[in-house]
Amino acid sequence: MVTLEDVKKNEEVNTLLRLAQQQLEIRGFTEHSFRHVGRTANTAGLILQKLKHNDRDVELARIAGYLHDIGNAVNRTDHAIIGAYMAYRILIEMGMSYHEAGIIMQAIGNHDEGSGTAVSNVSAALILADKSDVHRSRVTNTDIATFDIHDRVNYAVVKSELLVDPENRKTILELEIDTVICPVMDYFEIFLDRMKMNRRAAEFLGLKFELVINRTQLL
Repeated sequence: MVTLEDVKKNEEVNTLLRLAQQQLEIRGFTEHSFRHVGRTANTAGLILQKLKHNDRDVELARIAGYLHDIGNAVNRTDHAIIGAYMAYRILIEMGMSYHEAGIIMQAIGNHDEGSGTAVSNVSAALILADKSDVHRSRVTNTDIATFDIHDRVNYAVVKSELLVDPENRKTILELEIDTVICPVMDYFEIFLDRMKMNRRAAEFLGLKFELVINRTQLL
C-alpha cells in the first residue's frame, strides 16, 4: 500500500510543491510548501490517531495533508479542485487503489473554505489541520513595512497548537498573538470563514471546536 513516505519520495510531487511555492511567493501569498504540507500531514494523521481511527485512515489523512496544496502549482484559484485531480492521478500511478485515491481526492477537493466542507473522516481531519496552521513562520515577505493583513496576522501569531481531547469530545486551537503587531479582531476579519469550516469539520468527527487566543476562549 502507498504510504506517506512513498509520496514524499515522489519527484513529481516535490517538483509540483516547489513550483507552487515559487508562484505563490511571486503573488504575495504565505508559505504553502514543504513546511506547511508537512505540518498539515502530521496534524491530520494525529487527529484521527487520537480519535482511535484505524491505521490506514490515519495514513490516508497524512497523505491528503501532504498533497492538498499541489494545485497551487497551476493557479491559486480553484487550487483545491485542480489539486484533487492531480493527486488522484499521481496516486493511481503509484499503485494506490481507486477507492483510497478517491478518498484523498475528495478530501483535497473539499479543503478550501470557498467551496468545500467535510465529507469524510479524512476530509475533516485535513480541514482542521490545514486551517489551524497560522504562524509567523509562514510569512515569506521579509519587508514588514509592506505587510498586508494576511502577512500581519500570520506574523503576529507566535504560537499555534491544535489539541484533541477525545474524552471531552472537543478539539482546541490555541493561539498566542502579539497584539502589538495585530489586534485579535484582525484575525477574525480574515479567518472567520476558516473557523466556521473548522467547527463543521470538528462536528463531523463528533467533536466541539474551541478557539483560545491569549488564554481567552473566544469560540
